Amino acid sequence: MRLRFLGTDSDQGGCPAMYATDRGTYVVQGKIVADAAAIGDVRDLAGDETIVEIEPSLVRHLIEHYTAHHAKG
Repeated sequence: MRLRFLGTDSDQGGCPAMYATDRGTYVVQGKIVADAAAIGDVRDLAGDETIVEIEPSLVRHLIEHYTAHHAKG
């Protein structure tokens, strides 16, 4: 899998960030959620999955890419 950087809202260039894959999916870079109560709220978390936390402002990069490349209008 290859990733294409979509954007970040970090002044430091680190996380959080959004990426598009060459498989037509997305990857989110953020803080690993380790809080047991929060993980307990997740439905059907498989052994090879994790959840990450991102800032709401980061979602705009996903919306912009989806609208430009996948939305039918």
